[in-house]
Amino acid sequence: MAPPAGDVSRELQESIRRALGRPRIHLLLRARLETKPRRLEERILVLTAWRLHLFSPTTPAKAEGSLSVLEIRCISATSPTQVRLDTERGPLALALATPAAAACLARELGAALGRALPCAPPVWTLPPAPPLDTSPTSESSASSGPSVCGGFSDTYAALCDYNGLSCREEVQWDVDTLYHAGERRCFDLRDFSHLESRELALAVAALGYNRWFRGLCCRDLRLSSEVQAQVLHAVRRSPALEELILDNVGLNTDFASRLAAALAAHPDPPLRCLELPRGPLGDKGLAALSQRFLGLPGGLRRLRLPHCGLGARGLAALGRALGANPAFRSALQLLDLGHNPGLLGSPHGADLFAFLAQPNALLHLDLASTDCALDVLFGALLHGCCSRLSYLNVAGNSFCHRKTREVPPTLQQFFCSTFALSHISLAGVRLPPDALRSLLQGLAANTHLSDLHLDLSGCELRSPGARVLEELLGGISAVGSLDLSDNGFDADLLTLVPALGRNKALKHLWLGKNFSVKARTLEEILHKLVQVIQEDDCSLQSLSVAESRLKARTCILVNALGSNACLTKVDLSGNLMEDMGAKMLAKALQINSTLRSLSWDRNNTTAVGFQDIARAMESNHTLTFMALPLCDLTAAYRSAPERTDTGWQQIQWCLLRNGRGPKVPPEQVLRLQRGIVTSTAEQGCCQGDVLQMLCRLSGRVQAAARGLRGHPGAQRDLAEAQELLREARNARALFPSLAALGPAGAGAGPLQLLLQGVAGDVAKAVDKELEVLLEALLGRAAELCPRATAAGVWPGGAWLGGAPRPRPPLPPGLAPGALLERAGEEIREQLGEVQLALVTSLTQAVVAELLRELRRVHQALAQHLQDPRSPQGQEPSNSTDEELGVDVDASTLQRHRRCCRRNRPPSAFMGQSEGLESPSPPRSSEGDPKPHPLHFRAPEAQAVGGSSQEEEFGRLPPTVPPYPQEHDCSPSSEASGTSDRSRQLPPPKPQRRQRAHSCDKADAGPGPGGGGEAAAVL
Repeated sequence: MAPPAGDVSRELQESIRRALGRPRIHLLLRARLETKPRRLEERILVLTAWRLHLFSPTTPAKAEGSLSVLEIRCISATSPTQVRLDTERGPLALALATPAAAACLARELGAALGRALPCAPPVWTLPPAPPLDTSPTSESSASSGPSVCGGFSDTYAALCDYNGLSCREEVQWDVDTLYHAGERRCFDLRDFSHLESRELALAVAALGYNRWFRGLCCRDLRLSSEVQAQVLHAVRRSPALEELILDNVGLNTDFASRLAAALAAHPDPPLRCLELPRGPLGDKGLAALSQRFLGLPGGLRRLRLPHCGLGARGLAALGRALGANPAFRSALQLLDLGHNPGLLGSPHGADLFAFLAQPNALLHLDLASTDCALDVLFGALLHGCCSRLSYLNVAGNSFCHRKTREVPPTLQQFFCSTFALSHISLAGVRLPPDALRSLLQGLAANTHLSDLHLDLSGCELRSPGARVLEELLGGISAVGSLDLSDNGFDADLLTLVPALGRNKALKHLWLGKNFSVKARTLEEILHKLVQVIQEDDCSLQSLSVAESRLKARTCILVNALGSNACLTKVDLSGNLMEDMGAKMLAKALQINSTLRSLSWDRNNTTAVGFQDIARAMESNHTLTFMALPLCDLTAAYRSAPERTDTGWQQIQWCLLRNGRGPKVPPEQVLRLQRGIVTSTAEQGCCQGDVLQMLCRLSGRVQAAARGLRGHPGAQRDLAEAQELLREARNARALFPSLAALGPAGAGAGPLQLLLQGVAGDVAKAVDKELEVLLEALLGRAAELCPRATAAGVWPGGAWLGGAPRPRPPLPPGLAPGALLERAGEEIREQLGEVQLALVTSLTQAVVAELLRELRRVHQALAQHLQDPRSPQGQEPSNSTDEELGVDVDASTLQRHRRCCRRNRPPSAFMGQSEGLESPSPPRSSEGDPKPHPLHFRAPEAQAVGGSSQEEEFGRLPPTVPPYPQEHDCSPSSEASGTSDRSRQLPPPKPQRRQRAHSCDKADAGPGPGGGGEAAAVL
């Protein structure tokens, strides 16, 4: 700030300050104003931030006028002491006391204009003045240096002063803080939607004089005519505005024409991205813009005009402009003309197809719902951007405009030749089976693509398309995501679902709206789907059956999620599974450890269902995202607001906890990840069939060995059988014993010792780094402020004020021990997974080898039993391999690796839901339900029947002790175990009693109509 003139009294200065109020005074001078020709009057010039005031030289001070610095068009000097200001209102001649005062006035006015309009050229023509001091401590450098965000706040404040509006400090704060901190170069009008129209227009107008912002964006906010006019002003004046995005902002019908005129008025328009979705451009507006595209030297990188009501004339003009300007072939990367009905259905699209057929740089092309003929389009793309195109959306179009069954070879050639395609949408396109076959054959022959998203939803493929997919999909490795929803497959899913499971490159699958079948067929389809996701080598990571209205049968799929080890994302929305489905989902979440994302809205879930999910989430430590079930949550909140709010808050808390990392004991993680359990009772359920095979065959070998005691020629085989039986008993505890070893159960292992050593070294390095940083800071401070940093502050001396120099504090999150501890946890978790895979493979190999050896020994002992010299003289067993259940190998056991936990069986409510067949009670001759008394079999009969059946099939009790005695596998022990199991069974469920009554009816003897009904139930 220049010092005020010495001839202005202090009393007058104070009076002027009181009259101005808050504004800071930058300059105060005494001057003479030419009010009439050759008549000068005394005035006091006061310059604030953005306005020049004129005061009378008397006390009290009286303001006689003012003008904004933005009104000044030119500053010139008629003499060393006279300054002429050309303003919007007319010229203003000022005579200063000295040449220095005149130069000071011109310099301050020029600096104010430079701050207000940093992109505008200088407006003064003065003789050269002495150079200003631009050192870091000078006042002039502090006022004229570059400010935050290119001086947007200064420009906005100057425009507010020029238009007589108060400056909104919140706008300045948002820009200087939020945009600057986030390095956001695109000015988004939605951040200031609360402002009035004129205030928002001034903020937009400030962009016309700013070099920092690169774009102007507004979506779904209606802009007034004032704001639209300032947008055009910014396009016309801005030297750096490269992006203009106006999506659904209520543009006027002539906006496109005015935008073309603004681009024409700019000497060198920097515009590179133009997006005007859902704006009423019309053919006239597009033609005007296309005419300006011819003059863009650098072309456009992105052009988006969807939902703009474009027609054939506008398309023809755009096609000619794209073809005539060679810059578009190398610059245009995104072209979106989608959702303009009928745009490409006329011959006027020939110029656009000609541009697409030329070599170009397109990466993203969207022509959805434009009535585009795909057979023509793929022919053009094959010769144009086939090698670079990564996104293609042609949904809602027709494959061919002509009535022909021939599929052009260009379709297969395009999909065979494309290199970078990652997303293609053919949703809503009625693809003929031959076209689908050509598409899939091209993808099958393509060896460059991977993880392609192929959207075939709503294509009405039906049975012919299902057969083509079954035939060709298994050999395609390029498709990673496949959307087959709403194709009317229905019963064809019985064969299509297994075909989808055979494609091991498929990671994401959508199958919704394809289940309009009868109840029995629907259950078969869902069981097929469960088999696919439970396969050991299943590659699916996400599955969607949204909007399928599966109702109660959704639980068939939900019950499989508990033991599933591949799916990380599931969408069950729109299936109306109600609270019982939510309860089943809650049970699955308690034991699932792989699911990360879940969507389950529109299922008629009430507060009870949300509370069930909330309780289940307390046991789930892996689910991190749950889409907001807005429909169900709103309905549940109306009926039970408190319970719904409590349940949903508990769910959100658990999701937040899971996002911070698992806090679950390693043993529980081990059980959840692979379904591994360590208790005796759980081992029987977990290993199930494998242990039964082993125990069944061990019982056969032990029975044969007892019959050959004292046989002279069987001693060698008996010794081998005894050794194998001992190993078979130990094999039952092999899996948990191996799982307890290694990284998951080791204490101070090599990894832990290494991490501790590395933590010490890192701590020392961090301390050294902080010391070096402190030395650099002190050195820089001593260089800039030598007096403030005395000699005692230098390293080795005392700190400021004589206090000891502090050690720089280390944030807790950056502690080397904490960092390495977290890294060690992740490493140990990965090692645990590797250990589980190794333990599973080793266990499978050992059990398979034991089964083979036991079978060989059993055959050898059976041959000895045929010897007449056998002590017992028993006949050889005629048991087949199917009865023994030993015709297995490692490949058979591979099926038990991922899914050693059984799927949850169907619940009781499944039999009561609509459409499910259930046995009806016996009826009397009058047709009314006939009550039956409860019949119970005698315990002796049950024991006898159970014993004979167990001796025939060699069953084992479900609970197998880890170290059984030798007689545990004998037929007698099996029978006793079975009787114990029968006594421990829970009481039958209500819907099962009907079946028991029917069976008792049949056992009691055929009655009138009773025997036939019982047989049908059985």
